[in-house]
Amino acid sequence: MEVLQVQVDQLKANQAIGHVPEAQLQWLIDQSEIITVPEGEALFHPGMASDHMFILLEGRIRVWVGDGKNSKELVRLEPGEVTGVLPYSRLASAVANSAALEKVVILQTHKEVFPRMIQECYELTEALVHVMNDRIRNFTTLRQQDEKLVSLGKLSAGLAHELNNPAAALVRSAKELKNNIQYVPDKFKRVMTMRMEPEQVDPINEILFRKIEEGILDLSLMEKTQREDDIRDWLDDHDMDDDDELIENLVDFGFDTDDLDIINETMPDEEGEPVIAWISSTLTSERLVQEINEASTRISDLVKSIKTYTHMDQGQDRQLVDIHEGIKSTATMLKHKFKKYDVQVSKDVDYDLPKIYAYPGELNQIWTNIIDNALDAMEGREKRVLEIHTKMEGPCVKVVIVDSGSGIPSDVLPRIFDPFYTTKSQGKGTGLGLDVVQKIVRHHRGDISVESRPGRTAFTLLLPVE
Repeated sequence: MEVLQVQVDQLKANQAIGHVPEAQLQWLIDQSEIITVPEGEALFHPGMASDHMFILLEGRIRVWVGDGKNSKELVRLEPGEVTGVLPYSRLASAVANSAALEKVVILQTHKEVFPRMIQECYELTEALVHVMNDRIRNFTTLRQQDEKLVSLGKLSAGLAHELNNPAAALVRSAKELKNNIQYVPDKFKRVMTMRMEPEQVDPINEILFRKIEEGILDLSLMEKTQREDDIRDWLDDHDMDDDDELIENLVDFGFDTDDLDIINETMPDEEGEPVIAWISSTLTSERLVQEINEASTRISDLVKSIKTYTHMDQGQDRQLVDIHEGIKSTATMLKHKFKKYDVQVSKDVDYDLPKIYAYPGELNQIWTNIIDNALDAMEGREKRVLEIHTKMEGPCVKVVIVDSGSGIPSDVLPRIFDPFYTTKSQGKGTGLGLDVVQKIVRHHRGDISVESRPGRTAFTLLLPVE
C-alpha cells in the first residue's frame, strides 16, 4: 500500500476528534501510519483480527453482512468516520465485509498504543470512547430493527399462509354457488309445474330439511362407496339419471334408498326424477354455503387471534393477563411452522391459574421467540413434540416449554442470552431474540432458566402473579 503524510489540520476538521488539543492529535499522527486502499479492495472481512483503529481521510467504504442475495448493507463509511477497534473496545475480529467504493486514504493506528493513549491523551481517549458509545447505540438499534423485521416476516408469512386457504375456499365456493344457481330456474320450473297436494309435499320437506339439519355425514370410504352403489342401483332401477354429483350429494347428506322410496311414492307418475334433481341442487347450495361459512369463520378466528396477540384494541399498560390465551394466539400465528415441520403439541396445563399483572404484548414476544426457536430446533428430527406445562409455584406462575430438538451444546448454553449471539445462519436470526426474552422477564421481576441435552431442551419461566 502507498505510504502518505497527514497534517494536524486534517484531523482538526474531523467532527469526532477535531476538538481535541493539537498536541494530542499530533501524538496520534506520530503513532499511526497513512495507508491507501484501492477501489474495490477490502479494508476488513469477517474473521479478520481487529488490531487497528481507522480514521477515513478520503474516499468511501461500503460495509455489509452476508453473501449474494442474502447480503444486507449496514453502512457506508464517509470521510471523517472512525471505525475498527477503539480504546476499551472488546472487538476481537471483524464481523462484516467491506469494499472501497473509490481510492480510500486512511489513518491507521495499532491497538498496542491504546494503553499509552489512555495515560497521556485524556481528551483524545474520551472522544474515541464517545465514538464507540455512538457506534454501539447505532448498531444495537439496527439489530433491534432487524430482529423486529425478522419476527414480522415470520408472522406475516404464517398469516399469509393461514389466510390463503380459507380465502381461496371462499372464492371457489362462491364461484360454484353462482354456477349452481344458474341451473336452479330450470329445475325449479319443472317442480313448480307439478300438480301436488300439501300432503304430498310435506313428507319431502320433512326429509330434506332433516337431512340439511343433520349436515354432511362423516363416513368411511367403505361406507360411502356402499351407499353410492345402492343409490346408483336404485336410480337405474327407476330409469332415472345417475349423475355422479347427484349421487355424491345424496350420500353425503345421509339419503338412502328408503328415503328415495318415500319421495318417489309421494310423487305423481314420472315426476320423481325432477324432484330428486331439485333436492340435489338444494343440497349443493347448502354444502357451498357451509363451506363459505366455515372459511369466513376461520378468517374471523385468525383476525381475533391477531388482535389477541398484538392487543391492538387495548392499552399498553400492565393489565390482568391469562397466559394461556397469549400462548394460544402465538401458536396460531406460528401454525404454518407446526404444519411445515409436522410438530405435535403436548399440554399439561392448569387452566385455573390466576391471571397475572403483566404487559401482554411483551409476554407474547416471550412465547414467540421461545416457541419459534423450538420449532426450528426440531426441523428434520425424527421425534417432533413441543411440550407446554403450566402450574403455580409459590407466588409465581410457572411455564415450561420443552422441545425434542437436537439440544444446545454445553459450550454454547452459557451464552444464549447474550445480545447478538446466535447459532442460526445469516438471515434467520439476529441474536436478539433470547436477549429480549430475558429483559422482558426481568421487567416483570421474573426468572428464566434453561436446561438442555440432545432430544430435550426446556425453558422454565417464573412470572409473579402480583
